[in-house]
Amino acid sequence: MEQYYTDERNVQILIALLKSHGIKRIVASPGSTNVTFVGSLQQDSYFEMYSCVDERSAAYMACGLAAETLEPVVLSCTGATASRNYFSALTEAYYRGLPILAVTSTQEKSKIGNLIPQVIDRSVQPHDILKFSVHLQTVKDEDDEWDVTLNANKAILELNHHGSGPVHINLTTRYSRNFKVKELPKTKKIMRYVLGNNLPELPKGKIAIYVGSHGRWTSNFTKVVDEFCEIYNAVVFTDPTANYYGKYRAAYELMALQKIEDENKKTDLLIHIGMMSDTADIVNPKEVWRVCEDGKLADRYKVLSNVFEMPEQIFFEYYIKKSEGKKGDDSYIKSCREAINRIGGNLPKLPFSHIWVASQLFDKLPQNSTLHLGILSPLRSWSYFTFDSSIEVYCNQGGFGIDGNMSSLVGASLANLKKLYFGVVGDLSARSITRVSRLHEYDINILGNRHIGNNVRILLINNALGAEFHLFKQLNCIYVDGISKYISAGGHFGHQSLTLVKHYVEDLGFKYLRASNKEEFEGEYKYFISSEITDKPMVFEVFTQVEAENEALRKMMEIEISSKNKLKNSLKNILGESIVDAIKKCRN
Repeated sequence: MEQYYTDERNVQILIALLKSHGIKRIVASPGSTNVTFVGSLQQDSYFEMYSCVDERSAAYMACGLAAETLEPVVLSCTGATASRNYFSALTEAYYRGLPILAVTSTQEKSKIGNLIPQVIDRSVQPHDILKFSVHLQTVKDEDDEWDVTLNANKAILELNHHGSGPVHINLTTRYSRNFKVKELPKTKKIMRYVLGNNLPELPKGKIAIYVGSHGRWTSNFTKVVDEFCEIYNAVVFTDPTANYYGKYRAAYELMALQKIEDENKKTDLLIHIGMMSDTADIVNPKEVWRVCEDGKLADRYKVLSNVFEMPEQIFFEYYIKKSEGKKGDDSYIKSCREAINRIGGNLPKLPFSHIWVASQLFDKLPQNSTLHLGILSPLRSWSYFTFDSSIEVYCNQGGFGIDGNMSSLVGASLANLKKLYFGVVGDLSARSITRVSRLHEYDINILGNRHIGNNVRILLINNALGAEFHLFKQLNCIYVDGISKYISAGGHFGHQSLTLVKHYVEDLGFKYLRASNKEEFEGEYKYFISSEITDKPMVFEVFTQVEAENEALRKMMEIEISSKNKLKNSLKNILGESIVDAIKKCRN
């Protein structure tokens, strides 16, 4: 019977990527766990295969072959103790810098520790036998396929990254007997470029840059990015903490929120710089190039093709020079600005809420001040508005947790006591509009620190619970009975007490301000945002209600709405959400 490749998708992907990366030499040891991998390889004439019964000898053979050819060599063996026999040679490869790719086949991780033959734990390796180790899981869906493809690329690229050395892939098998797949899948080969390499040609079509959370920009770097955009008709989409205020900034968060088809969000190439971002999904790219000095494969959009391990400025200067002075038009940024201006000119009348507060303050913050936002709702609520270019914005979104926002604010404020530092915090969870319980639980102790200067001002939005969990369905909130008891933790810490925070912060020497409605807010906010350093630091506590938060967000999302979504909303109003959802499930 004629045989081809296994039907195990993870094995297919690995083999396809070995070919696309030009790796062809295989030293295989006999066994059953690696049969789908080796059995597929031997059907493909591309590979040069060598057999060695003893795994220890096989690994040393690979060392000699790699040293002589100066190219990567793949090892394949079964699970269990066979893989342990690689240790001596992999130690040699590690200290000699030899590119050996050890592929140890294994059964599902769930079998470890359950007295099942040929299953041992390889999750921990001696630090000096490998540069890198990954696990390629069984592919059951698109997410698994993306994970396997990305990890296989990571492993292969690490063979010659910052010097050569051994790398490990733990490859799951199902012992499939089906070898009827005639063609390997089209896999996404990811390339890494470093300084000195000839960089690839920019693809034709729309080009955008997305800047995640980013440190301070120099004026020179801003000019370089602006020049790149001018040449290639590109735009710069930004996270609120991107801190880019160049000519081609497209503050698109609010526009992207609308339920409409928007061609501006679709781009042929996205150049991704900066770090973690909660708003990165405002862009829908066909292909992504990642520029970062660490050279890591971070695939936020699942369409990563190239990684450029170099300073961001050098990357853009390369393509500016390559353009030879040719310049495109500015139609892309014009289209984005037209959309931004259109949506900005139709802002709805909002109830008293976090978003309303942000709408009142974003353009009134003193120039050259710094703003620290808590994650999720503060970050989201303020991202709909564009700050003065002199204002730097930061957020603890690296680990994307709720802890330490005020402490980071205080730490930053110590660097310049003559500069104003504003912080926005809320009351509960990692996905809440407000966070007063967390304020009390984790971070309020920092307000007693003796180093706090009079340049610190904190806006506390207090709705007494985790409002995030009560937001409407489009934001994937959790709906269960009695949600306030435990999930959104309502009623803790004074339950919107008018005196709890007031007494605490005043005893610590802070000026305390309070507002529970628009009229009270109008009477207090001007003092809070005064440009002069006052005689005390400030806490401005604003009390809102979850119903108003919900309504404000809904209104912001429906400034513009497609005819399709208008019909959907009309049906929900007539039939009710449950009936519409039931119909949708039946269709699916």
